[in-house]
Amino acid sequence: MVKEFSMDLAGRKLTVEVGRVAAQANGAAFMHYGDTVVLSTATASDKPRDGIDFFPLSVEYEEKQYAVGKIPGGFLKREARPSENAILTDRVIDRPMRPLFPKDYRNDVLLDNLVMSVDPDCSPELTAMLGSAIATCISDIPFDGPTASTMVGLIDGEFIINPTAAQKEESEMALTVASTRDKVIMIEAGANEVPEDVMIQAIFKAHEVNKEIIAFIDTIVAECGKEKHEYEHHEIDQEMYDDMVSFITPEAMEEAVFTDEKQVREENIRAIEEKLAERYADKEEWLSQVGEAVYAFQKKTVRKMILKDKKRPDGRDITEIRHLAAEVDCLPRVHGSALFQRGQTQVMTVTTLGSLSEAQRLDGMDQEETSKRYMHHYNFPSYSVGETRPSRGPGRREIGHGALAERALIPVLPTEDEFPYAIRTVSEIMESNGSTSQGSICASSLSLMAAGVPVKAPVAGISVGLVTGDSDDDYLILTDIQGLEDFFGDMDFKVAGTDKGITAIQMDIKIHGLTDQIIREAIARTKEARTYILHEVMNPVIGTARDHVGKYAPKISQYTIDPEKISEVIGKQGKTINAIIDETGVKIDIDESGRVDILSEDQEMIDKAIGIIKSIVEPLNVGDIYEGEVVRIMQFGAFVQVSPNKDGLIHISKLAKERVEKVEDVVNIGDRVAVKVLEIDKMGRINLKLEEKLS
Repeated sequence: MVKEFSMDLAGRKLTVEVGRVAAQANGAAFMHYGDTVVLSTATASDKPRDGIDFFPLSVEYEEKQYAVGKIPGGFLKREARPSENAILTDRVIDRPMRPLFPKDYRNDVLLDNLVMSVDPDCSPELTAMLGSAIATCISDIPFDGPTASTMVGLIDGEFIINPTAAQKEESEMALTVASTRDKVIMIEAGANEVPEDVMIQAIFKAHEVNKEIIAFIDTIVAECGKEKHEYEHHEIDQEMYDDMVSFITPEAMEEAVFTDEKQVREENIRAIEEKLAERYADKEEWLSQVGEAVYAFQKKTVRKMILKDKKRPDGRDITEIRHLAAEVDCLPRVHGSALFQRGQTQVMTVTTLGSLSEAQRLDGMDQEETSKRYMHHYNFPSYSVGETRPSRGPGRREIGHGALAERALIPVLPTEDEFPYAIRTVSEIMESNGSTSQGSICASSLSLMAAGVPVKAPVAGISVGLVTGDSDDDYLILTDIQGLEDFFGDMDFKVAGTDKGITAIQMDIKIHGLTDQIIREAIARTKEARTYILHEVMNPVIGTARDHVGKYAPKISQYTIDPEKISEVIGKQGKTINAIIDETGVKIDIDESGRVDILSEDQEMIDKAIGIIKSIVEPLNVGDIYEGEVVRIMQFGAFVQVSPNKDGLIHISKLAKERVEKVEDVVNIGDRVAVKVLEIDKMGRINLKLEEKLS
């Protein structure tokens, strides 16, 4: 039986159909938001997966080109691997939902979202976020929902709920907030230096809308929800845990984990595990739980010491940032480079400049954005954490961290007119002990300025963490969390921005949401830390962009021609433009508007190429002198090519003041000459006079 539920959401109709399709999934919601249609399903395996100590949740956001009336490119004409947008959407669906599943649930769960029709004014990503929550809530899968998500824009000081495509273009902010009934559970934002107080207002505005959506979801669950199934609970044997604690002792565990050296801590924990393995050698059922039990013991120890004793693992104060260092120009031949270090987190970012034609082409569901000129890539090699895992290309986490840094830096980049380059920054993680994504933002900001990219202001990023107790008022916020505090804490709240305001936020938590008070305090703490990093560490190294690009970066000059003249510059089968490139060694890009970009490390060759192009597109003036090459000899004179598409005749009588018997007595094919234009007749024929023989 098909059941249909509807509500008004930001002036557009949101409809959920249950029972129409995908009946064999544990839960399915056929979502309609305007003309956007997404099928969201939630399925779970019957039994837990063996041999794991984590919840195996997978999220898929499938973009189908038919949804926007396109046939996929390529030989196979099928959708290929997920786009970057699809991967980022997977992550934004995963992050608010994962904490609400039981911590000891080991059944495989797949949340799949099939995008079947796209209305540009009704976000398919938001529709999928809502659909995943609804499908899971009405399923028999254990889940402490609902969750709801809302997008917020900012235009002329007014908040716009779930902005349309046109409104997104104008908006100063792209904020997504997910909530439970009472608390905010996920924040994702990009913003044009939006002040902290405005961002906080927007977050709470979205939270209020989310409460309305959750009330709507409750009506669906009340009528269509299945009873949650029982599952095989995964718990550490209490007798074994108690024996471990008495054998190791809390004091010894505290001594093992409380050090500012990650390698020392790992070695200490390894020694503890070896002792336990020896102790439980004859108890196989206990031996198999050693790793998980030690992890739980560490977590309990760290959380207790932080929350109750106000003591951090590396001895820092609650608001203290780890040791910071920065430098630029680390690599001699690249266009720009910088190294940023925060404790045992070390990031080197390299900036490369190229022509606008090298901008990345996008082939996703977005019909408005087909390319992007700024690309930030983030690489996390295994050596950065002392491991030996071979590289298999960027994973979802690396793509997500790269996108976060990209989002943080886009608001301060110059426009194409101000700086006509495509820009790529690559952050190589050299060492990792927490908050590498924010380190990559700092390193990238420095690298861009070192490369001569005229950014509006430097950008810094910082992450704060959270440890909570038994009540909403029992918590502690930690500035600049390291890896251990991230693993065992409850929150990773990343904020990037300039002195003026926020450019990006990404908040992940492991609990069931944050109170208003925690959100306000976390944002205030990141502002304080960000200001310190900018003024005390980054600005002394390089506070503003250099006024020129680097020695090895291409120089770019622009010249605009009449679009109707483009074919003349290119020539038949590219002959003309290739000849210019061969002669000057420059790179030339021409767009359909007539804008010509000429790139080279040699400014003299750029100027020469521009001169040749000018000679092609601009008319010759009678009386002016031009340089050219003799290309043909006739009995009555010599033809000179004064531009790639213009030949003129020097009549034999105009080769010299005295009488010339034979043209070859004065010039030969290949000679460079200076000629004066005497006449351009009605048929466009050019008559010249020899002024000087140049070679």
